Amino acid sequence: MENKYITLYNEILRMIEKKELNTGDKLLSEKELMEKYNMSRDTVRKSLNMLVQDGYIKKSKGKLAEVIDKNQFNFPISAIKSFKELHVGVENKTYVENLEILKGEKDIIKYLGISDDDEYFKLVRIREIEGEKIIIDKDYIPRKYVSNIPLKAAQNSLYEYLEKELNLKISHCMKEITVHSATDEDRKLLNMKKIDVVVVVRSFTYLESGELFQYTEARHRPDKFKFIDYAYRKI
Repeated sequence: MENKYITLYNEILRMIEKKELNTGDKLLSEKELMEKYNMSRDTVRKSLNMLVQDGYIKKSKGKLAEVIDKNQFNFPISAIKSFKELHVGVENKTYVENLEILKGEKDIIKYLGISDDDEYFKLVRIREIEGEKIIIDKDYIPRKYVSNIPLKAAQNSLYEYLEKELNLKISHCMKEITVHSATDEDRKLLNMKKIDVVVVVRSFTYLESGELFQYTEARHRPDKFKFIDYAYRKI
């Protein structure tokens, strides 16, 4: 027998796919869904959270869940999640464009806070979602923290490898979001179509010890993402 939360997930998904619910439409409240489908609050919330994760609806504190455009994916600014974790339930692939050991690049040395003689990994990956290449991820990691990056880990989930295999404790991250003109590299590696700009997310990620261990530059096609965060007023 199908779990109750899967039943509700499939019912709402059916309504979206059949256009009974369209972009911008509000779902019933959690209480109304509980009563209509004879389910507990935890079951309803689990179904809604799956729909959020899969990019069908969005939830905001104190508001009804809303159907969103499936052609755009939510990018949670305040979360530290791998590509694999962010896009569960969506057809996605990762292609490793480049993986090498370098040293001496002035900008990277500055960002990582290392010396001219310190070696670091440069990992360039292309992210494909639902058949379109829409992200270039460039990761830079000093070798004093990570001595080796297996190709399999780079293709699957780098964070899974770092945390489970190397036992690194990833703590927090500072992100900087800017918009830039698309470069020749962007046009070559991404399905840019007629788009002239990319959204660049620069991330500086730290370990629990407070040490900066990763600098990332992620270049996104702007038509495919919504950059979201939640803010709370404090008095």
